[in-house]
Amino acid sequence: MRASGILMPIFSLPSDYGIGTMGKAAYEFIDFLKNSGQKYWQLLPIGPTSYGDSPYQSFSSFAGNPYFIDFDLLAEDNLLEKSDYENIDFGDNDEKVDYEKIFNERFKVLKKAFKNGFDRDKSLYLDFIKENPKIEDYAFYMAVKNHFDLKAWQEWDDDIKFRKKNAVEKYRELLSEEIDFWGYIQFLFFKQWDKMKSYAKKNGVKLIGDIPIYVASDSADTWANPEIFQFDKSLLPTNVAGCPPDCFSEDGQLWGNPLYRWDVLEEQNFSWWMERIKATAKLFDVIRIDHFRGFESYYSIPYGNENARIGEWVKGPDMKFIKAVKQNFKKTGIIAEDLGFLTPEVEKMLKSSGYPGMKILEFAFDHKSDSNYLPHNYPKNCVVYTGTHDNETVVGWLSNLPKKDKAFLKKYTNVRSEKMLPKALIRLAWSSTADLAVAQMQDFLELDNTARMNEPSTLGKNWQWRMKKGMLTEKLSKEIKSLTVTYRR
Repeated sequence: MRASGILMPIFSLPSDYGIGTMGKAAYEFIDFLKNSGQKYWQLLPIGPTSYGDSPYQSFSSFAGNPYFIDFDLLAEDNLLEKSDYENIDFGDNDEKVDYEKIFNERFKVLKKAFKNGFDRDKSLYLDFIKENPKIEDYAFYMAVKNHFDLKAWQEWDDDIKFRKKNAVEKYRELLSEEIDFWGYIQFLFFKQWDKMKSYAKKNGVKLIGDIPIYVASDSADTWANPEIFQFDKSLLPTNVAGCPPDCFSEDGQLWGNPLYRWDVLEEQNFSWWMERIKATAKLFDVIRIDHFRGFESYYSIPYGNENARIGEWVKGPDMKFIKAVKQNFKKTGIIAEDLGFLTPEVEKMLKSSGYPGMKILEFAFDHKSDSNYLPHNYPKNCVVYTGTHDNETVVGWLSNLPKKDKAFLKKYTNVRSEKMLPKALIRLAWSSTADLAVAQMQDFLELDNTARMNEPSTLGKNWQWRMKKGMLTEKLSKEIKSLTVTYRR
């Protein structure tokens, strides 16, 4: 069925408290999607962020980001007073998240909610933990991490680093209240998430969520399951993930995530991965699997290298893994992020999986050659994006597009006016044969690269964009609705 949607991270929603949350603005965004005729809201990963504040570097694959918990909803639930949070400096820029201020202030407020609500909610909380044991792993990990002044778990004392039985018992007792705090705020997160998701469902809006292929080296995932990762006897990575040099980066991309021991995972029937997808499928209606090509073969870089120039492609689990996913998740919608260097083997795996791949219009307009990213070459079974979170905004991309490529774009869209090109690109996506068309909110708002979400291989300026209040106008909604109806989406 033809459909369309908008890519918009939770942290980018407008808010009085420094970062977008699952509160009023999220419900208003769902209303906007419904009124605009959109069937999908695509989000970035929603896990608790670690180094660089990237949603692709999370402390847990199973936990939710405490930053997204809405204080006003907690006040309605008698867990906070307005005075607990309304006069705190969470950052004064309504277009950028100040993560340092959020980190320093938010948990103080959440500690008050914990103090006010834990005893009241204790039986519900214990049921929640029983149903979500991986959340308990995360809560324990965060408590110990704070005990060791936020050091990575590889730098903790050996007894707890290696999870020796006596040490586990010692720290569970020593840090019991802190463990309950981290677990309880997860209880609050999922309570708010479930209500938000129910509201979306009631309004005919489905949620698309991202599942990163890799996990952070410093995470509850690696600490609790070191046997499934390529670690040495000291539990340091032997090889890490990334991408080789290409026309975008002469050094390649050094992501630094630990690689999987796919042989061990296969012996376990990929059980950890199946649990991970099951948890994600509870949150979302459709899952976008990031770096899908990494299941066919993955780029392995020796640990300690400064860049990704030296590395090798290593065979992955290929269709063995895909078959396990298909067998266990027959009703879960899945999108394969098949971008990057695609070999015939990767293309064969994608075709065999039956999952829709991705097409990016910003990759399409090379005046010298035909491209699989041009709409006349699309199969129906694909998802077309104007650009993703890793790309420039459409307005930014157009400002940097070579003259001859821009001339080709104008000819292809039959649009001469420079001013009309951003809308023309969205129209191109919506009019294509792709089953699903998605554009970033920034592209509908025609924002330049100051609103760019992420520039790969850079640190310090990413994942910060916030939408200002009042941008979701009725005029814009009507324009999107008209486009969507026209192209039967």
